[in-house]
Amino acid sequence: MLSELVNPIHFFIAFAPLAAYLILLGAINLRSRPVITTGTRDAAALGIGLGGLLIVGPLQLLTPAATWFRLGALTWLLLAALYLLLLSLALLFLRPRLVIYNIQADRVSPLLSHLVNSLDDQARWAGNCLLLPRLGVQLHIETTPSLRHVQLIAAGPEQSFEGWRRLHSALVVKLPESTGLRNPFGFNLIFCGFLTLGIVAFWFAQDPAAVAQSVQEILRNQNGLP
Repeated sequence: MLSELVNPIHFFIAFAPLAAYLILLGAINLRSRPVITTGTRDAAALGIGLGGLLIVGPLQLLTPAATWFRLGALTWLLLAALYLLLLSLALLFLRPRLVIYNIQADRVSPLLSHLVNSLDDQARWAGNCLLLPRLGVQLHIETTPSLRHVQLIAAGPEQSFEGWRRLHSALVVKLPESTGLRNPFGFNLIFCGFLTLGIVAFWFAQDPAAVAQSVQEILRNQNGLP
């Protein structure tokens, strides 16, 4: 029986956040207009989606057995808090970045060229790089044609976060005027997300005794300690 090899509650903790992330990402890709978000939000969503796998995997394995014995199920809350703190710390070190979904790569440069003239009259291009001296922003454009999204990534360490905020606000206003294309790949993401949730739900319905036993073990202790 599958429950003898894999703990059903551990499986839920590991894959439920990832399934939710896939469904959210798929829904964004299926929108008919471009969607913009900051790199911090994009990375945070991915980090939360992968959080269950990392908590059940490396963090659980590296937690001393004495901690499980003394704290029991409370240890899971501490692991989740530790992971969120580590994720927050990692996000603080990210360079500024903007992510635009559902837009053709060849439309980004003309859109930016038209937009930045009103933000910085000294703006200039160098290939795929854009320099906005008055805003204190230097960026380069990175495209992923298969996924139909574009990233505006900071080029160089000296960046003005206020300048990036103004650029983001201007794009939020300008992008709704543009038309985009639904990305069929979004259906695959949504399917994988719901398939994962379906497996969990089917497993819980087929073997409720194993689920109940798993919950009791987690609430009592971990690793078979008395």
